[in-house]
Amino acid sequence: MNWSSTAPGKRKGEGNHSTARCGCAAHVPDEVTVDDKVVSVFFRACWALVSALIEEMEGGSCGGVGQMGASSSAAQGRVGATNLGRLRCARQQGKQGVRGAGVTSWHLRVFAAVVGVMGCVLLAASLVMSAVHQLQFRNGAISRNFRGLQELKLNIVRKEPAEQIMHGRLLHMATSAVTKVQNESGTENFALWEEPYKQARKWKPCAAKHSLVDEEPDENNNGFILVSANGGLNQQRVAVCNAVVVAALLNATLVLPRFLYSSVWKDTSQFGDIYQEDYFVNYIKSDVRVVKDLPPHLQSLDLEAIGSQITDMDITKEAEPSEFIKSVLPILQQNGVVHFFGFGNRLGFDSVPVHLQRLRCRCNFHALKFVPELQQVGSLLVQRLRKVGAMQTEVDKQLFGNNMLDPAFAENHTAGASNRYLALHMRFEEDMVAYSLCDFGGGEEERRELQAYRETHFPTLAMRLRNTSVSPDEQRSLGRCPLTPEEAGLVLSALGYDHRTFIYVAGSQIYGGGPRLRPLTRLYPNLVTKEDILTADELAPFKNFSSRLAVLDFIACSSADVFAVTDSGSQLSSLVSGYRIYHGRGRAPTLHPNRKRYAQVLSEEGSIEWGGFQRRVRQMVEEYKRVSPRPRGRSVYREPRTPGCMCRAGGDGSVDF
Repeated sequence: MNWSSTAPGKRKGEGNHSTARCGCAAHVPDEVTVDDKVVSVFFRACWALVSALIEEMEGGSCGGVGQMGASSSAAQGRVGATNLGRLRCARQQGKQGVRGAGVTSWHLRVFAAVVGVMGCVLLAASLVMSAVHQLQFRNGAISRNFRGLQELKLNIVRKEPAEQIMHGRLLHMATSAVTKVQNESGTENFALWEEPYKQARKWKPCAAKHSLVDEEPDENNNGFILVSANGGLNQQRVAVCNAVVVAALLNATLVLPRFLYSSVWKDTSQFGDIYQEDYFVNYIKSDVRVVKDLPPHLQSLDLEAIGSQITDMDITKEAEPSEFIKSVLPILQQNGVVHFFGFGNRLGFDSVPVHLQRLRCRCNFHALKFVPELQQVGSLLVQRLRKVGAMQTEVDKQLFGNNMLDPAFAENHTAGASNRYLALHMRFEEDMVAYSLCDFGGGEEERRELQAYRETHFPTLAMRLRNTSVSPDEQRSLGRCPLTPEEAGLVLSALGYDHRTFIYVAGSQIYGGGPRLRPLTRLYPNLVTKEDILTADELAPFKNFSSRLAVLDFIACSSADVFAVTDSGSQLSSLVSGYRIYHGRGRAPTLHPNRKRYAQVLSEEGSIEWGGFQRRVRQMVEEYKRVSPRPRGRSVYREPRTPGCMCRAGGDGSVDF
């Protein structure tokens, strides 16, 4: 069953015409002309020298034959020395009997000298011509290279714009503040690394395996559920656990979920490449029966043709359980199989019964364990970030299990300069920036670039923009703009994190590259990514798999001493925040600025002083840290303090929820 891309080298007189036709550089014919002149001059000089020597040779050897010989020699000198002249001279010498043998030897020596001189002259001419040609070639190449460098600079400016500072006044004050805090204190402010509310420690995980009756579901159920999950790592994780709940709700067998290939993420990874299949199947077998494939008699069916394929258009976003019972169950009972194609955020939260809510938390917080290869590299990443091999938290134990690396090995490969680290998820990739419809200070060039990206990747949004106008300022005032690295740095500096803070940056390529990050690195130079901590060989197995690389970010953020969020709509931020609440035991603080309120503060930059900015930012972040049960409408994956997922212990030992 299918689960689903003229010739060069013209003469001097033709040089200009040839150049015009073939588009060659205009200096090429000039080079040939200069070379021809040099050759002509040197050969004429050489020929004159040889002629003079031979003439002298003939005169010296035939001078003793009387007046007739002298006249002959003079005539030969006027017409030039020839082989015929030499033969005539030789015959005269023979007739007169003049020292034939001695003269012949002298002639040979002179002739050898002439040949040698000619060779030297020709060699010198060759060297001179080569030097002239090379000089002209290099001059032309330098000229072309200079133009190329100018074009390259223009390309760099276009592709990687100059540093964009949107809040120069605040950035200047923040730079002074982070340095001042470091110089004055000299020691670390531990309060910045602690959960401020002790009530957080009263909440305990209560969705573990032992909390349910250990009974396996009946094989004689309503049929099979297939799920082809879209998106990246985190969207797929949510889809898997929602599918587990829907299978239990409809009394069906779940086929191990498949992951759709995305043109954005470009990753072919499947469930077994990321999660431990057998562990997953065994952990939830008392709630939902899971198989790896459909039975043979169902594999040949065209599910779309028989009406068993259900897309996201067929189900309401965050639908209530009753909608699945009403619209999906009849199809399942009739055809014995249903295929959810996409399945992005199709199951709601508030109306789900407690026992199914517990099952969802069991799946997300317990059943999904990363494969050993990812656990080992993730463990190495965290231990190098901390520079403490033996340090283990409850979150570490849940993430790595028995695949924590040996502390001695980690200590021998440590890198970095801090025992505590803050993980910052910078959700400022090009897709996020383009979709937000916000202005980030890049001017007309930025607007054209982002519009071109929308035309390619978000055609529906681009079409809507042709008919309606969206105000970037209004988008920002409503809190719909992702924070820039500069704005994230301002939050951290206002909270009191000094210049020495060790920061792990999670996320894909930051839009704008280095120039966009520069304001942040100015405040916090100890900024690293997984590529800085792990070697190329250690990352090689995951290089072309974005979801597996995202696992390493998930691990580093979950295990961080402090996790800072810049976008509340990010699935990674949502899942990591929930994971830290569930397994953190009240010792895993998360910083979460309210973007709408933060936009209001930033709009007053012209008049606000640093003290007022600090106070308002700290108040904004502290309000999010307050401990309370999950508000209505919020995701269980992000806010697990809810019945069936977490329990609250009373002072008398009682347990609520």
